[in-house]
Amino acid sequence: MTKNGTNGNDPAAARRAPAGAAVLRADKTEAIRAAVFEELAAVGFARMSIEGIARRAGVGKTAVYRRWRSKLHLVLDVTSAVAAAGLPAPDTGSLRGDVRMLLEVAARALRHPMASQILPDLLAEAARSPELAAALRTALHDSQEGVAAAVVARAVARGELPPDVDARLALDLLAGPLYWRLLVIRDDLPEGYLDALAGSVSAALGAE
Repeated sequence: MTKNGTNGNDPAAARRAPAGAAVLRADKTEAIRAAVFEELAAVGFARMSIEGIARRAGVGKTAVYRRWRSKLHLVLDVTSAVAAAGLPAPDTGSLRGDVRMLLEVAARALRHPMASQILPDLLAEAARSPELAAALRTALHDSQEGVAAAVVARAVARGELPPDVDARLALDLLAGPLYWRLLVIRDDLPEGYLDALAGSVSAALGAE
C-alpha cells in the first residue's frame, strides 16, 4: 500500500495520466484552427494574436501554446492541412468538361467572404516570410498541380491534347483569370464567363 492509500500494483492507477499532464483534446484543436481562419479574415496576419485566437476559440492562451509555439507556426499548420485535403481531379469524359468543373469549384471557393479576405493578406505577408511563402506554395500551388496534371493526362490519353502539353501552364490558365477577376479587381463573373473561360483554356492548351 502506498502513502496515499492506493495499491502500487493497481493497473488502473498505473494507467492514470500523471498530475499536470496536458491532454490535447481534439475538439479544442479544431476550435483553434477554425478561430485562425476567422481571426485572419477579421484582422489580418499582422494584427492577429494568440490572445485573439484563444478568445475566439473559447480556450485559454495556454491551450494554443501547447499546440503551436507562435502564430506563424499555427498558420503554417492550418495552410498545410488545407493542402493535405486537396481537391479530387474531375473526370467528366472531356477536357472542356473537366476544366469547367475545376473553374466552378475554384470560383466558389474564391467567392467565399473568408477566402477573399485571407488569401490576399497571406500572399502579401508571404513576401516578408519565406516560411509562410513555402507553406502557401504547397497549399495553393503544389497541391493543385497534381489535379491539373491528372486532368491533362486524361485528355492526352483521350487524344484531346498533344503528349507534350505543359500541365503547369494548365494550372496557370485555370487559376490566373479567376484570381485576377475575383480577388484583385474584385469584379463579379458575368453570365457565361466560366463556360467561355473553359473553352479558352482548352483551346490555349491545344485541344483538338
